[in-house]
Amino acid sequence: MVDRVELGVLVVEDEPEVRDAIVRDLAPLGSVLRVESADDVPDAREALEELADDDVVVALVLVDHRLPGTTGVDFLVELDHTPSTRAVRKVLITGQADHQDTIKAVNQARLNHYIAKPWQPDELLAVVRSAVTDFIIATGVDPLPFVAHLDGPRLLEAMTHRGDR
Repeated sequence: MVDRVELGVLVVEDEPEVRDAIVRDLAPLGSVLRVESADDVPDAREALEELADDDVVVALVLVDHRLPGTTGVDFLVELDHTPSTRAVRKVLITGQADHQDTIKAVNQARLNHYIAKPWQPDELLAVVRSAVTDFIIATGVDPLPFVAHLDGPRLLEAMTHRGDR
């Protein structure tokens, strides 16, 4: 089991109002997840470096597809092909991805979830809870600090199967 770590979520969205709304909708998880945001892919890369420098393990990236410069799907593919970010859970939150973009995200970035805009805050929270729970189980992060805020029954079951106490 990996020692207790601080987990983070990165939101990548170029529209300030939308980015702020996503971050606001994730506020209920703020006590257990550090939520950071970026407005494009270069900013997201910088945020990932800063989080790593702060010893925050990024568990999830929520990204819009239509971004200036590099698309969100291309960024997700990049994350999946980089050893240090391969385990990160990837969620596309967009109203702009066409069929081919979505297929690319699924096949080349191992997309974990697709959320269409406009989203429902409860759906967003449920997806984030589930994805971060999956990350914790897959990577061996100590689940105990997250049981009350994420998918507690799944985390407790994973602890039992691993023999954690």
